[in-house]
Amino acid sequence: MQQDNEKIINTTMDDFPAVLWLFEEAMKLQGQNGYKVWKTLDKAGLVNDIQHNLQYKIVSRNDILCVFSVQLNDPLIWHNRDQNDAIYLHRIVVNPNHKGQKQFEKVMNWAIKYARQHNLKFIRMDTWADNGKIIDYYQSFGFRFIENYRTTNAPELPIQNRNLNVALMEITIP
Repeated sequence: MQQDNEKIINTTMDDFPAVLWLFEEAMKLQGQNGYKVWKTLDKAGLVNDIQHNLQYKIVSRNDILCVFSVQLNDPLIWHNRDQNDAIYLHRIVVNPNHKGQKQFEKVMNWAIKYARQHNLKFIRMDTWADNGKIIDYYQSFGFRFIENYRTTNAPELPIQNRNLNVALMEITIP
């Protein structure tokens, strides 16, 4: 549940150093815990998300609790399922100082509200196919597993999302 002093707004280029730090910390922490991590970070892709108002942050006062990106189309991963009827969540990174504070639940509440306001039927995302723990976590929010998919090396994909085995997941908006 979003706290009174928290809000979800777009990131700005002023946030870019903090966004990079969040990604670097997430990659380091996940690697230390034995999970797969992105091999590299597509900084140009993050800048593009920020410049096109596709990246959001959960903030409390001046503290960034979490960042995430959205797309309204994702044909490179979702192919024929991409029918202009979904919001796609990507690159969700929680500030390590705010883990355990239900940041993903806040993202989900925001995404459900957004989907309803825009008459979208689904929230979709992809995650590491071989990380059963994260798949189970997303399923606890109502996501259902669709299929495993290997991403291509298409230059339109962010560098960190190329040639990955991912699990495609979606939730139907009630």
